[in-house]
Amino acid sequence: MQRWRTFFGIRIQRHSQAAEIVTEMRRGEIYRVHHPGGDPTSNDPKLYRSFVVVSRQVLIDSRFPTVVCAPILTRGHGFSTQVSVGIEEGLKHESWILCDNLVSLRKVQLTRFVGSLARSKVEELDRALKMALALE
Repeated sequence: MQRWRTFFGIRIQRHSQAAEIVTEMRRGEIYRVHHPGGDPTSNDPKLYRSFVVVSRQVLIDSRFPTVVCAPILTRGHGFSTQVSVGIEEGLKHESWILCDNLVSLRKVQLTRFVGSLARSKVEELDRALKMALALE
């Protein structure tokens, strides 16, 4: 199993003795965030929560310090604004991307790379975002 770490938006692959730069942060990547509320006493009871990056790539590549992300939760209701994800995307179990609950996270918080969405899942995510933001 490969180990990934991300520092300032650059994904690093850890080998036994060296680290190599693989790629920059991309739209559709999933990261596990420690204390996503920014404070251990925040309303989010989870120590960690996974998020998928949904910002446009131009913003991700810029010096702007934050990106828009959608949270991933283990419970979903199958709404048109939710996208099912799971083991294929690097998660431990079946979960849901909630496009009705977008958040802005600092790029430096996105340090634990989990996996990436396949192109078909990104297209499904785009449709869910359009529904959540009433763009259709």
